[in-house]
Amino acid sequence: MAGAVFFDRDGVLNVDTGYLHDPADFVWMPGAPEAVRLVRDAGLKAIVVTNQSGVARGLYTEAAVHRLHAHMNALLARHGTSIDAFYHCPFHDRGTVAAYVVADHPDRKPNPGMLLRAIAEHGLDPARCLIVGDRESDLEAGRRAGVAGLLYPGGRLDARIAPALRALAG
Repeated sequence: MAGAVFFDRDGVLNVDTGYLHDPADFVWMPGAPEAVRLVRDAGLKAIVVTNQSGVARGLYTEAAVHRLHAHMNALLARHGTSIDAFYHCPFHDRGTVAAYVVADHPDRKPNPGMLLRAIAEHGLDPARCLIVGDRESDLEAGRRAGVAGLLYPGGRLDARIAPALRALAG
């Protein structure tokens, strides 16, 4: 079975500007493109799992989320790499768009729904997976899915994940 690194998006791969959805506002965190490349070069899948409550709050649409993710992969192509899959949760209990107002949705971290779906869809071994997040809720989602977690407090992302990748790839 394959292994993977699950990345939270805002605050891990990109600077968290608050409800990011416009590609013009996108800025990588230091070492993020290089981190994705390290993951892929290690023979692991790179997968994004991100809460996107801005959809439920009516700040942007799911189409905008998809456009931003396509933009990220276009930028990553310049680094010779890409994200294998993007999973997002547009649901929130305090939304204003009725279709997205759901209390405690199974995909909304700290719930593990996005990770569990990715594990099933990509034939992943949770013991060969890692979630990298900037919040405890990211790591809790990992624990609930049987996936180890790495808290990212900032700095160069590639330097932070390199030691963990050696353990996963080995």
